[in-house]
Amino acid sequence: MSDRIDNGIQNPDALIERAREVLATEAAAIQALARRLDGAFVDACRLILACDGHLIVTGMGKSGHIGHKLAATLASTGTPAFFVHPAEASHGDLGMIRSGDVIVALSNSGETGEVVNLLPVIKRIGVGLIAMTGNADSSLARHADVHLDTSVDREACPLGLAPTASTSAQLAMGDALAIALLEARGFTAEDFARSHPGGTLGKRLLLHIADVMHGESDLPTIAPEQTISEAIVIMTRGRLGLCAVIDADRRVAGILTDGDLRRGLDDSGDIRTTPVRELMTADPQTIGPNELAASAVELMQARRIQGLLVVDDEKRLVGALNFQDLLQAGVV
Repeated sequence: MSDRIDNGIQNPDALIERAREVLATEAAAIQALARRLDGAFVDACRLILACDGHLIVTGMGKSGHIGHKLAATLASTGTPAFFVHPAEASHGDLGMIRSGDVIVALSNSGETGEVVNLLPVIKRIGVGLIAMTGNADSSLARHADVHLDTSVDREACPLGLAPTASTSAQLAMGDALAIALLEARGFTAEDFARSHPGGTLGKRLLLHIADVMHGESDLPTIAPEQTISEAIVIMTRGRLGLCAVIDADRRVAGILTDGDLRRGLDDSGDIRTTPVRELMTADPQTIGPNELAASAVELMQARRIQGLLVVDDEKRLVGALNFQDLLQAGVV
């Protein structure tokens, strides 16, 4: 064994060639699967869409691992599903399955004992059964309401033993099923985000400006006639790198940023007594509190700015945020 390992390390081209053969074999298996798709796939979709109960995925060994992934993909794309281990099902977990449910059972041979042993109980309960196998003449395929053919010409394993191309075919068929159901249900990106609130996509699609902005209580604000000296004190206290310039009705007249102060110093030296209106950016870019936080990211990047003032429908100041706030919120 050691000699074989050493020989493999000394021949990196052989390792790469073997990897290419594996990828080519699995790709060919999936392409063949696509060509074989027929009405059975449509029947499987219809059975799941008509299900008023639970969708349950089961499988043993490597097929079980694929089943776990399929259940998770279905659940996150609008088809609530969960995995039940076939061996555990025979020891009490059958209580999770009721009349009106649909089971998707994975087995390359279609004769996996733990799965086949469930068939009499499944039929007695009155559960719909979709079989995903590589053998149309198997016990599982023959007893199923719908059979999805995931057979492959050969495994990518040179010994022909380790499930490789066959599990790739199961995985691809499961993904095809999940995405077809997603479109049939009219499942949207917003729906996806609701089931992924902790992920980046969820935050981009669910977080609004009001969720991440600094509210009125800690906003650095100043009037146009006040001095730059006063503005520096207020900006330092606010720690946002900006100061909102507002009138008596809290309507935004402008914005004063760290960059404005630096440019003012370059142009005129001592600017401490200069009125804020002379250095501020008038009619600055603003955003509404009900806009998506992701919109603020796009706006800041397009305008190359680091901060935004948040205003209501009457253009009154209600908040502010900078790029760091969006980074901390996980929107970027």
